[in-house]
Amino acid sequence: MTGELLVRAIHRALGGDDLTRAEMAEVIGQIMDGGATPAQIGGLLIALRAKGESVDEIVGAASAMRTRATPLECPRHDHSIDTCGTGGDGAGTFNVSTLAAVLIAACGGVVAKHGNRALSSRCGSADVLERLGIAIDAEPEQITRCIEVANIGFA
Repeated sequence: MTGELLVRAIHRALGGDDLTRAEMAEVIGQIMDGGATPAQIGGLLIALRAKGESVDEIVGAASAMRTRATPLECPRHDHSIDTCGTGGDGAGTFNVSTLAAVLIAACGGVVAKHGNRALSSRCGSADVLERLGIAIDAEPEQITRCIEVANIGFA
């Protein structure tokens, strides 16, 4: 797959056309597989934001990401949730999603949390957990063990 797919997607979005679910999945897959330059990624994101993201584009992007995600196998827990904030609310609020994850786990819920460092907010989930002395770069097996023991793991 070449950069032509991404360039076509950018041009279509700039023209106000929505990408199909399959097209968006292919484009995001190309990006996640390292087949896009930072300029192409930025161009696509700006074009989509200017046009307004469609439901199919969001679903296609999520599908591509889920396909490439590392699954966590937790045999004792059939159901878990993730509390991930979007960050960058512009209001300078504290990291609510991490606090919520800890509270849910303490009440018996099972949380497979993910997050990142702060980009536009004061602190991201990774920042909070790291400051608490929690390893944020654990292997999937270690994360699974944390979930089994403490009802919460961070990936």
